[in-house]
Amino acid sequence: MTDPLSIIRYNTDIISINSKIRLDQNLFSFLLEGRKSVQYAGTKAEINSDQFFLLSAGNCLMSEKIAAPNGRYRSILLFFDQQLLADFFIRHPQKKHILADIKKKDPFLVFEKDAFLTNFTDSLSVMLASGQPLSLQMQKLKLEELLLYLSEHYPLKIGELRNFSERADDEVLIRQAVTGNIDNFITVEELAFLCHMSLSTFKRRFAKIFNTTPNKWLLEKRMEKAAYLLQQRDCKVSEIYVELGYENLSSFIQSFKQIHGLTPKQYQLAH
Repeated sequence: MTDPLSIIRYNTDIISINSKIRLDQNLFSFLLEGRKSVQYAGTKAEINSDQFFLLSAGNCLMSEKIAAPNGRYRSILLFFDQQLLADFFIRHPQKKHILADIKKKDPFLVFEKDAFLTNFTDSLSVMLASGQPLSLQMQKLKLEELLLYLSEHYPLKIGELRNFSERADDEVLIRQAVTGNIDNFITVEELAFLCHMSLSTFKRRFAKIFNTTPNKWLLEKRMEKAAYLLQQRDCKVSEIYVELGYENLSSFIQSFKQIHGLTPKQYQLAH
């Protein structure tokens, strides 16, 4: 059985790119050294050591990078279940006008570290440095301290937490995943993971919505954008392929010619 709350240190010398992460609990991720990016079905963000994430439970792709030569990736992770969050909102209800202003349903929040939050992170480091396990009571106290501070200083963001458990239906999730990743180098298998589906289920439901395959749809949309950019006078082919998530120029040229029948340069000269 998973503990309702846990605070741990996580350090590594290994760079990870688009690791598939299934979060069973909500997570505060305090970055101490390095860079971290996270991607859910319809949105993504990156943080550095001056920021931290609040991630909702669910499937995401996570990348962890070492920022400096001979450096490390270091972080403190605070996992907590949805019931602890619900209990907090019951004991500390938000004002109705604040809740009425909340429109976003992003699956994560990004916070900038200020003096208090930097000291808060340092306090966690000190407690974990002893090597002794933290009691559940102490961990609850630290979570309460953090949520109270964020509630007072970021009321709108904290209100968005109430939306984290409201997962979109399958069609909305698929549309968010594919439209949000037209410019990203991402596989269909990773898209299926972000939508909490097997690859075969994702492909079947995608075909029902779009009447085509995911690979063909993404290729056509990316090349539509490429054609638009090539018609802009100051756009260079060497810049466009990077913007569309291609790792090299030759694969971009091959994809473009497959859809438009011309190389990007030929298309640009013709238009």
